[in-house]
Amino acid sequence: MLLNKRVFAVSLLATLITSNVNASGFAIAENSASGMGSAFAGASAIAEDASTTYFNPAGLSKLKGSQMVFAGHIVSVSSPFTNNGSTTNAALAPFPGGNAALLGNNDDGSTTAFIPNFYYATELNDKWTFGLGMTAPFGQASEYSDTWVGRYHATESEVTTLNINPSASYKVDDKLSVGFGVSVQYIEATLSNQLDSTAICIAAVLAAAGDPTVCVDNTFGMTAVGDVATDSSLSLNGDDWSFGWNFGLLYDLSDQTRLGLAYRSNVKHTLKGVADFTRSAQMNAFLTAVGSNALTDTGISAGVDLPETLSLSLQHTVNAKWSVLADVTWTKWSRFDKLVIDFSNPEQPTSTTPENWENSLRYSLGVNYQADTKWIYRAGIALDETPIPSAEDMTPRIPDSDRIWLSFGFGYTMSDSFGIDVGYSHLFFDDMVINNTDASFGHTLTGSYDVSVDLFSAQLNWKF
Repeated sequence: MLLNKRVFAVSLLATLITSNVNASGFAIAENSASGMGSAFAGASAIAEDASTTYFNPAGLSKLKGSQMVFAGHIVSVSSPFTNNGSTTNAALAPFPGGNAALLGNNDDGSTTAFIPNFYYATELNDKWTFGLGMTAPFGQASEYSDTWVGRYHATESEVTTLNINPSASYKVDDKLSVGFGVSVQYIEATLSNQLDSTAICIAAVLAAAGDPTVCVDNTFGMTAVGDVATDSSLSLNGDDWSFGWNFGLLYDLSDQTRLGLAYRSNVKHTLKGVADFTRSAQMNAFLTAVGSNALTDTGISAGVDLPETLSLSLQHTVNAKWSVLADVTWTKWSRFDKLVIDFSNPEQPTSTTPENWENSLRYSLGVNYQADTKWIYRAGIALDETPIPSAEDMTPRIPDSDRIWLSFGFGYTMSDSFGIDVGYSHLFFDDMVINNTDASFGHTLTGSYDVSVDLFSAQLNWKF
């Protein structure tokens, strides 16, 4: 068999990388335990502790003296997948395994995560207050086995962010305060999946006008499309530092009612890192035979545009005991329209992957009950919309649907200097069906997820 090396490499990687990598970031709401108890209702209006640095920097003007907040959140996720007729690429039907069932076990890729927050606020004078927040505004983690049915779509997905956010508020008068902050943001991402060696061989040989039967006649030890025994693998890792900003307004309509408006900008990242390929013995034999340098470790660069948010919140004090909270937050997930990856290896062309995410809204309502000078009790409910528009656009990296938050919490003031807050939320998800065809191999993952999430939060408040 004689193939043109350049034609082979370009055709192979064009099919392999086009949608082998999918964006895997989503907004993390868990940025204070006090807010968790009321499902983050009224988050940009309530300004009850230094965590307002993140939610609305204008709220810093409501704080007196200096304080620190140390918060932590445990995210416990269960998301077992049930296969419902996943298939290999119909275009490969003439070859063993083509247009047949995609084999592999069901799996649960969910993990338990810990999310920390830190805030500091200090009153500079009667007009100015300074704040500093350290948060993780975006993140995702999932890990499936290398033999599960969706292995060609995803195995490991991990996105970690750190947002360092110095800010300040200015008290214009007794009713209006404004706030502004700058974000220094770090992101690191790892995305991996298995590669169907037989499908790669067939697609590349067809694109080079060769005879694809060599891929399934034991010439290279490959026998069928979707054969886990001959799979290769790919892992991409990259990181970046970038910058953003946030702005807020806080206005007291009366002694009982307060409005908060907060905007957090998008942050554009250009992640740089490496693509790490692990070839099976069968893939090595094929690439050696055609003299190709494809599927070789190389540097990568990928642009990721994390979305901006806009929040409008209300706090209304009913009486000395009760207050009502409300919030609506808009997230511009439509910025997540595509993922572009450039490879240092000249045999691997630039890849563009459409994402098709849509803008989303989150609505929340909550109540606080101030039992006495020491105890406050909180409850809240929220509707959180998914940005993923259809089962065809959903991937196993981020199985998602609309969800309802049901939240409870309390705060206890131990002394003038110390207090604690505890919050808990359970998330109820709508039916989550996936019918995603990956462009790398044309295999379709069809099935459903049964997702359940529990959030546990606690924080220590130190005033000095």
